[in-house]
Amino acid sequence: MELQLWRAVLEPYAMAVDELIVKMNHIKNEFEYVDQYSPIESVNGRVKRISSILEKAQRKNISLDDIEEKLDDIAGVRIICRFVEDIGRVAEIIRKRSDMKVIQEKDYITKSKDSGYRSYHMIVEYTVQTLKGPKNLKVEIQIRTLAMNFWATVEHSLQYKYKGNMPEHVKDKLLRSAEAIVTLDNEMTVVRKEIMDAQIYYQLKKELVTDILSNIENLYKVANKREVMKIQDEFLAIYETDDLERMSHFCKELDIVAESYRAQRLH
Repeated sequence: MELQLWRAVLEPYAMAVDELIVKMNHIKNEFEYVDQYSPIESVNGRVKRISSILEKAQRKNISLDDIEEKLDDIAGVRIICRFVEDIGRVAEIIRKRSDMKVIQEKDYITKSKDSGYRSYHMIVEYTVQTLKGPKNLKVEIQIRTLAMNFWATVEHSLQYKYKGNMPEHVKDKLLRSAEAIVTLDNEMTVVRKEIMDAQIYYQLKKELVTDILSNIENLYKVANKREVMKIQDEFLAIYETDDLERMSHFCKELDIVAESYRAQRLH
């Protein structure tokens, strides 16, 4: 196949990768916009190099006319998560989308490859709009943790170095490091619970502080300034204690005061 023809074949895949990266990043931004924890840490992607496509086609005995039908990973998108639990959440988000259709899933986390490789793969059918009209193509989406991705990057580099003939002692080291990655991800699961508790706490605190300050600001416009300053001083004293229960009680009482002046915060 001539170079120009390869470019024509691969361009829609590049478009698909670009669009999916933008869409996954928008999902991440949506979570952050509403002050929720995002299961997506980062997103990247690539279109397989022509040399890699030819090599894989030759290895699997696939004719060049059949590569689009029989190769699932010409286009690839990688979604990186902080924690193992996030992987399932991301996979569910993808399953529910109407702009792509999941046609295959491979779970290399529950059952890793013999090499130690762990990741969750989804093959989706995605439509791009080209000058010749809509084109349906397959994209491989890999979902993995930061730790899994680090291991996979190292393993890929070593495979490239040894051209598929990796020495046994290197394989053994990789396998031991893969086991260490499993332990690390499990430990991070415990940490995750504490992180989520902290995020919930600070989110509640943020909302309470916002509500209280809004009421105080409104009261300054209609109530006695000296009384409002007393309320403000009381709030600052409670704020310094970092006692969320006291702050919540203070917020409710302040709501009643503000309502009596018709100056309560807008919900």
